[in-house]
Amino acid sequence: MASSQSGQPLKFTTSDSCDRIKDEFQFLQAQYHSLKLECDKLASEKSEMQRHYIMYYEMSYGLNIEMHKQAEIVKRLNGICAQVLPYLSQEHQQQVMGAIERAKQVTPPEMNSIIRQQLQVQHLSQLQGLALPVTPLPLGLTPPTLPAVSSSSGLLSLSSILANYSHGQAQAVKEDKAREAAERAPRGEDGDKSD
Repeated sequence: MASSQSGQPLKFTTSDSCDRIKDEFQFLQAQYHSLKLECDKLASEKSEMQRHYIMYYEMSYGLNIEMHKQAEIVKRLNGICAQVLPYLSQEHQQQVMGAIERAKQVTPPEMNSIIRQQLQVQHLSQLQGLALPVTPLPLGLTPPTLPAVSSSSGLLSLSSILANYSHGQAQAVKEDKAREAAERAPRGEDGDKSD
C-alpha cells in the first residue's frame, strides 16, 4: 500500500510538473512575443527618430548658413550706413541714427510674428506640393507681410530716407551747378562790359 501511495504522488508530480512546465513555456512564449512586438515598435521609432534627426540636422545646417549670410549682409549694410551717414545733414543724421537704433530693437512679439509668418509660408508651399528649400526663407522669398514688421522698426523709413536723400542730393547738386553757372555767367558779361 505504501508503494502504491508512493507511486501515485510520483505520477501526480510528473504530470503536474509537465503542466507547470507547459504553462511556464506558454507564459514565456507570450512574454517573448510581446517583447518582440515592443522591440519591433522601438526599432521603427528609432528609425523614425533618425529620420527626424537627419531632417532637423539639415534644417539646422541650412539655418546656420542663412544666419551667417544674414550676419554678413547686416555687417555690409551697417558699413554702408556708416559711410553714408556723415554726408547727411545733422537733422537727417539724427533721424537715420534713430531708425537704425529702432531696427536693432526687435521685440519678442515681433519675432513671434515673423516666425509665424514664415511657418505659414512654409505650410502653404507644402500644401501646394512645392519642394521646400533647406533654409526656411531665402533672401528673395520673404513673405509679403514682413515689411510691416520692419517698417515699425524703422528699416523701411531708413531705406526711404536714404533713397530720398540720394535723390535730393542729386537734385541739390544739379541746382548748385546751375546756380554757379548762373553766377559765373553775369560776372563774365560784366567783365566783358568793363573792358
